[in-house]
Amino acid sequence: MKTIILGALAIATVTFAACNNSNKTSHEGHDHDTATMADQAVKQVTDEKPVATLKPQFTNVDAKVVASLKSVIDDYLQIKNGLADDNSAATANGGKAMAAAMLKVDKSLLTPEQQKVYKENEDDLKEHAAHIGKNEGNIAHQREHFAQMSEDVYALVKAFGGGQTLYHDHCPMYNDNKGALWLSEVRAVKNPYFGNKMPACGIVEEVIQ
Repeated sequence: MKTIILGALAIATVTFAACNNSNKTSHEGHDHDTATMADQAVKQVTDEKPVATLKPQFTNVDAKVVASLKSVIDDYLQIKNGLADDNSAATANGGKAMAAAMLKVDKSLLTPEQQKVYKENEDDLKEHAAHIGKNEGNIAHQREHFAQMSEDVYALVKAFGGGQTLYHDHCPMYNDNKGALWLSEVRAVKNPYFGNKMPACGIVEEVIQ
């Protein structure tokens, strides 16, 4: 047990150092080489870290709900990719699309247990999507709402699935080193919280199938 704990601490330390090194040296005129080295370091940590595989909690979800939730997740991924590309306009479009997609989820087709999980996250998701959609040009504010949105989307995906394989990633440095998660459709880390400043800062925590 002690070995496992020490190993986890070592992984976290290497990841943090790589992310921090990428950020610090971006001001020293060595962006390309240092960023490449940092990306390789984080990739090595990600490749070596055991990644858990999760299955959705509910297996009896109505097909129409599955399809509508897939649209919500697809719009979430558009937001994520917009932030990773430092593209506030694409991010805002994703927020607007996600808010519209949530209106099409027919909660009456959910079982009482499923409704409970969905309703616990529904209002917050709508609020975050609306804020992201209305704040084109203010990517820092969009990222603040995305961090909170990701917690709710993660809860929904764990319960209902995402209609595809998704990766639960974690950035240790966002929000004054408090960290934040996000979900991605690809295994390669592309950080939505720091964009092009530190694109590979983060590790894959779980695969949700």
